Amino acid sequence: MAEAPRISALIVAAGKGERVGGGVPKQYRKIRGKSVLRRAIEPLWRHDAIGEIRIVIGEGQEPLYEQAIEGMTLPSPVLGGATRQQSVRNGIEAIAADGGADILLIHDAARPFLPAEVIDRLLEACDSHDGAIPAIAVTDSLARIDGSTVPRSEFVQVQTPQAFRFDAILSAHRDWAGGTTATDDGEIARAAGYDIVLVDGSKALKKLTFEDDFMGYGGIPDIRTGIGFDVHAFAAGDHVWLGGIRIPHDRGLAGHSDADVALHALTDAILGALGEGDIGTHFPPSDAQWKDAASSVFLARAGAIAAEHGLSFGNLDVTIICEDPRIGPHREAMRDRIAEILEIDRSCVNVKGTTTERLGFTGRAEGIAAQAVATLRASS
Repeated sequence: MAEAPRISALIVAAGKGERVGGGVPKQYRKIRGKSVLRRAIEPLWRHDAIGEIRIVIGEGQEPLYEQAIEGMTLPSPVLGGATRQQSVRNGIEAIAADGGADILLIHDAARPFLPAEVIDRLLEACDSHDGAIPAIAVTDSLARIDGSTVPRSEFVQVQTPQAFRFDAILSAHRDWAGGTTATDDGEIARAAGYDIVLVDGSKALKKLTFEDDFMGYGGIPDIRTGIGFDVHAFAAGDHVWLGGIRIPHDRGLAGHSDADVALHALTDAILGALGEGDIGTHFPPSDAQWKDAASSVFLARAGAIAAEHGLSFGNLDVTIICEDPRIGPHREAMRDRIAEILEIDRSCVNVKGTTTERLGFTGRAEGIAAQAVATLRASS
C-alpha cells in the first residue's frame, strides 16, 4: 500500500500591510474577533491532508504572531525577507532543513477565507502535474494605461494557495534568475520548466489589500444576528426596571441583579450574535459582585465585546411581554436609554410591548418576559 504523501503548507505573513493602514499589519487586523492570519491558518489546520503548517513573519512581529496563534501548536515561525519572493524562499528552505515534504502549498495570509474544495482541487492536480494554481475568470473589462482594451478571455485572476511538488518548487526558487522580483510562485516554477496547471479558484479567496476590502470580508457575509429571551417573576417592591428605565409599580421583579428582563434579553441577543455565550457566562448569579447590579452594566459590556470583534450595531428590536405596567408610555425613554448605554443612534433601537391576552404566566400577571433580536455588522 502506497504511503500517503507528506503535505506541508507555508503561509507568508511577513508584510507590513501599509496600503491598508490602521497602525497594525493587515494580517494581524481582526475580523469578527479573529486575526486575518488566524483565519488564513484555520482552513489548512482543519484539512485532514495537511500535515504541517509553517508561517513566515516579519521582523518584530513575534508578539502579534503569538497572539494570533494562541491555542495552536505550530513549528517556530520563519523570519521573512525584504520581498515576498525572499520570504517564500526562507520558508521553503526552513522546511527543507527539517526534512522537506512531498507537496507544498504556498498561501498568502491576506487571503483568509480558503474553501476546503480549493485545497482538494490543488492536491488532486499535483497527482499528475508539478504544480497547480487556483484562478478565477476576469469579469471586468481590461485596458492598458493608454486606454486600449485587451481581450479579457485571455486572462485570469491568479490566487493562492499554490501547490507544488516540493522538490520542484525548492529547485525553482534556488535557480530563479528572472532578473526581476517574482510576486507569484507559479511564475518561478514555469520559468524553471515545470508543468503547472490552473484549477478553479474561488471568489471567497479575495485578497485583502485596501481598507475597503475589509468591508466585504472576502465574500463572507459580514452580518450577525442573535436572539435573546428572559423571564423574571414578580416580587415585593414598588418599581420595576425595564429597558434601563425605573418604572413605578405595585410590585418589583425578582432577580440577582435589578431583574431588567428587557436589557437581559437584549444582552443575550448581542452575545448570541457574537458567539460569546450568554449573560450567565459573563455575569454568573453565583458571583456576589453582580448582586443588585444595574443591567446597564451587562449591556454596556456586550457592546464593548461587539466593538472588540470589529462589529457595530445594525438594529436592535426588543419586545416586552406583560399585562402591566403598560409599555407604551415608556417606550421612547427606553429607546433613548438603550441607545445611550450602547453609544449608538436611537434609530437603531426599537422597543415594543405586547400581552398574551391573559394567557400563561404573563397573562396571570405572575411575571414579565422579554425577547430581543440583535443584528450586528462589520464596522467600516
